Amino acid sequence: MKNSASPQHEIALGQRFEFGENWTRFLTTIDDARIGTAMMSIQRLLYGEELAGRKFLDVGSGSGLMSLAARSLGLQVVSFDYDPASVACTNKLKDTYFPGDPGWTICQGSVLDETFLSRLGTFDFVYAWGVLHHTGDMWTALDNVASLVAPQGLLVVALYNDQGVWSKVWRLVKATYNKLPRRLKSLFVVLVMAPRELEIMAVPILKGNFAYVSRQWSQSNTRGMSRWHDMVDWVGGYPFQVCKPEEVFYRFKRHGFMLTELKTCAGDLGCNEYVFEKKCSPS
Repeated sequence: MKNSASPQHEIALGQRFEFGENWTRFLTTIDDARIGTAMMSIQRLLYGEELAGRKFLDVGSGSGLMSLAARSLGLQVVSFDYDPASVACTNKLKDTYFPGDPGWTICQGSVLDETFLSRLGTFDFVYAWGVLHHTGDMWTALDNVASLVAPQGLLVVALYNDQGVWSKVWRLVKATYNKLPRRLKSLFVVLVMAPRELEIMAVPILKGNFAYVSRQWSQSNTRGMSRWHDMVDWVGGYPFQVCKPEEVFYRFKRHGFMLTELKTCAGDLGCNEYVFEKKCSPS
């Protein structure tokens, strides 16, 4: 299955968030500290295994930061994204840090396009963080990435948690954002996220711990990402699908995978994070 329209056409119709534009703005914040944090994130997820020379696929590379981190760790990297602007971001990072490097390949393509995927081969590590729930066909995308993992390879995937009614509310919020005029979108993000940010920051502010608040806004998260750009991605990220951990577990079990690590949102908003190992042929 393929996406039937181009990302630009879907964006123009308000059916898709401008992921690439958000990542383009994020690129200006990337520095050695963010890269180092991203590298540590990959090392933790891949259990500190010997990485040099092994094959890493970045599904939906976005800004390209995680691909850059993987290449900096010595992995042979293939990056792809559906959004041409995201592909451009990834190419810019490669040109800056690894110009002309044959160990890092970047291309434009869809995880729903089986013909495209069949040309990629299989990989020791497949990384699809916060991506597949934005394809418009999450379950097909999950099935497709399973075929890209080599035997004994690892799949790292993060997917939006199913919050029931609240997920329906968030779908409406995201659909609304993408229909708004461009000049109102940042204001809409602030209005939507302000109550949650105030809840998180209220105690530090009341205690006068403004250094903590400043760190939360100026420093990267555990993957090297930016708080503001993650918020824009969260409010605007559309298409939008959710799932329960047990649904993902049983889906990959049928594909011959074993769950080796799970970090849930404990029922809150955000992504549940999974690491699967490919043990055998699908049943």
